[in-house]
Amino acid sequence: MRATLFLLALLVSAPALSWDGYDYDTGSSVEIEKGNLVRRGIEIEYYDYGTGQYRTGEVQSVRSRGRGAEVEVYDYGTGEIRTFDMDRSNK
Repeated sequence: MRATLFLLALLVSAPALSWDGYDYDTGSSVEIEKGNLVRRGIEIEYYDYGTGQYRTGEVQSVRSRGRGAEVEVYDYGTGEIRTFDMDRSNK
């Protein structure tokens, strides 16, 4: 019972976390906002510190990479694939 409650608490709190990363192609820091499920085929919202704007795109792939992950996102606004090097630690 305790294990079930712990797992439930973990699952409920996970979407509230944001995820920091960097796009080396544009030189911009990015933050995938809380509440986004980052899985292939899912639409996400992220903040691009380089443009100072919230952007929307579709996750193309997520690959574990050492202490983080590489997330490829099709940006609806630019029509380009962006590759984010995301930090494994969440806020």
